[in-house]
Amino acid sequence: MSDLVPPQWRRAMVSGRPRATVVPAQARAHNRAVLLSLLFHDGPASRADLARTTGLTRVTVSEIVGDLVAEGLVAELGLRPEGRVGKPAMMVGLRSSEHFVLALDLQSLPRIRAAVLDLGGTVVHQEVADLDGRTGDAALDAVEDLAARTLHGSGRTVVGTGVASPGVVDAHGVVRDSANLGWREVHLAQRLGARLGTGVHVANDADAAALAEFTYADASTSGFLLVAIGQGVGAGLVLDGNLVRGHGLAAGEIGHLTVNPRGPQCSCGRRGCLETYLGLPHLQAATAGRTASGRRTALREAGRRLGAVLAPVVAALNLEEVLLTGSDDLLDGPLLEATREFVAGACLPATSGTVRLRMARLGETAVLQGAAALVLSGEFGFS
Repeated sequence: MSDLVPPQWRRAMVSGRPRATVVPAQARAHNRAVLLSLLFHDGPASRADLARTTGLTRVTVSEIVGDLVAEGLVAELGLRPEGRVGKPAMMVGLRSSEHFVLALDLQSLPRIRAAVLDLGGTVVHQEVADLDGRTGDAALDAVEDLAARTLHGSGRTVVGTGVASPGVVDAHGVVRDSANLGWREVHLAQRLGARLGTGVHVANDADAAALAEFTYADASTSGFLLVAIGQGVGAGLVLDGNLVRGHGLAAGEIGHLTVNPRGPQCSCGRRGCLETYLGLPHLQAATAGRTASGRRTALREAGRRLGAVLAPVVAALNLEEVLLTGSDDLLDGPLLEATREFVAGACLPATSGTVRLRMARLGETAVLQGAAALVLSGEFGFS
């Protein structure tokens, strides 16, 4: 039986495309990630169960599980209760609640958050800070101080640090451009790694929120887009289990797409960007003091603008789901209804009839959980 696992285990394949030549060390690392992913998502199993599920040989599974037990990531949980024919099997499980990650959420400026979470995504210690108008180096110093204070205050040892930052972020943890933070070419992973003494993994905040829905909720493994609506508007895209960052690392930067050339003035200098209709400050202003009917009209208008942006993406990528995250009071209702209607009317039934448009499952900890998922992916190879 082959030791190359079947392709359906997409949650252990988030790191990128397959290589043309797979050397034994790479195959072993991949198989290790697949086993960790199964234990993380499906819970305890026997070595024989893992071998049957993955198609790996029992020898390979036993060797990898033995290594994971020795490292303290996996524990033997005792024999399976009676009920099956044959000798009871020893169950093994991931020690999710005994290992921790440090996560930073820089999305909701000017407030920034840091937390220590266990591998299951549960927050065990959290601290917040306010940037008070600080940008550039001053903001970077504040982020470093908050991270160090949170790590020290938690009293835990972490396996890595994840950061969700607004702006364009490359695969090496360099924030190429973040206007709200005043950062350009900031080597955030390197700076935080030197301060904290951990591996650091950085991604765009919307990408992190999408990864959280993929890892800790029930988002589609085949293809979904998460639209994050806050001070600005961004999106994270996951296709076939892979987070898509794009050629210029700016996949999902939909907030400044022009949806009405004669629309409101945008902070970017242009008119009628999606953000001028859908950003939280604009939605609040458009609905403030209005009657129920007027509020519904304003929210449906914003939903139609969003639908106009989403329809070609849904059609081109044949997405299974589109998720919205942000203020439930503003998004979950007339806005979401109008978005669904526009996409259904603009796309062929074969496309629009299969896509689900819904609110994201996770709440205010989603971005922190996404930053934690970055660590799972970066350190262990799965999410």
